[in-house]
Amino acid sequence: MLCIRHMTLYTPEERIDDAVILIDYGRILAAGTSSTVGVPTGTEVLDARGLVVAPGFIDLQINGAFGDDFTQAPEAIWHVGAQLPRHGVTAFLPTIITSPLTQVARAQEALAAGAPSGWQGSKPLGLHCEGPFLNPQKKGAHNPNHLRLPQVEDIRHWSVDNHVRLVTLAPELPGALELVRILVDRGVVVSAGHSMANYAEAQAAFAAGVRYGTHLFNAMSPLEHREPGLPGALLAAPAITVGLIPDGIHVHPAVVALVWAAKGAIRRLTVVTDAMAALGTAPGRYQLSDQEVIVTEESARLVSGSLAGSILSMDEALRRLIAYTGCSLEAALATVTATPADLLGIGQERGRIRAGASADLVFLTPELEVVRTMVAGTIVYEKD
Repeated sequence: MLCIRHMTLYTPEERIDDAVILIDYGRILAAGTSSTVGVPTGTEVLDARGLVVAPGFIDLQINGAFGDDFTQAPEAIWHVGAQLPRHGVTAFLPTIITSPLTQVARAQEALAAGAPSGWQGSKPLGLHCEGPFLNPQKKGAHNPNHLRLPQVEDIRHWSVDNHVRLVTLAPELPGALELVRILVDRGVVVSAGHSMANYAEAQAAFAAGVRYGTHLFNAMSPLEHREPGLPGALLAAPAITVGLIPDGIHVHPAVVALVWAAKGAIRRLTVVTDAMAALGTAPGRYQLSDQEVIVTEESARLVSGSLAGSILSMDEALRRLIAYTGCSLEAALATVTATPADLLGIGQERGRIRAGASADLVFLTPELEVVRTMVAGTIVYEKD
């Protein structure tokens, strides 16, 4: 049994000063103050004085990191997962972008095989399949040679049980809504993205079961005052959650603030990194699936100039969200903890600090720098 004490705790539903967390067998037994949480004699104590402790971060869209690309080498999921805790990430959806369908199958096999012996790190919760059912007019950095029209046969093995958790598609494509209904019946979250859907087509997608919008504003129809398009529909629907890349490049900081005003208070915003292989490495040339990406200190782009994911870490994304919006830390934390967990239907297990939940925790300085990360009660990263 482990007792963590003397920190400022964000659950994130509430802030608790001089807090206590009691952990046993990888799960939280209790969380509160010293007057409400009894600590058995002989319990190991970890003093977190001066630190902020929050639920571990969940990234719903990450293409790779530390030199590895998931689409090109799905087996690298475990290598990347072992290093993500340095950025506070304790769970993630490895993202497979548009490619031959055999790459999705390889990624499913990699997850089915399980982690290597002795492995520790951020837990992959299942795949995010971003494509190949995308609109060619909004392909972004996806290779158009691999785009496909939706066909039921192509998703016959896509389900939560087979390690597919989230699918991004363009709902206006012929046959797309049938795929939405099938995937939703299998427990998969379906997202609208890389799409030219107009407002009416977006509404039809929501009615069919779409519950999420992939990297709002990027690779989708424009927001216009007479035709709100997909972004307008996503922003106007209180039941729909959206993903956002707050790096100041994919979306202007002023627009990040506007999105926060529409979605932040109702907890329908998830911050994602959309990071690619160059995260955590030096500028240079990298791969995003089978396309070359030129990475500078600021951005990742194809030779054509199109953005190709980001080099944004999750802890930096959190800091930028607060800087761009002026929101509280408590509110910002929900975008990387409780809200993504609720979207995936695992809010009882992850994304919150409460009795019964997995003891996935991130320890932060007051400046929100990660100093320690814990997964299922085990410290998997500690800053020197």
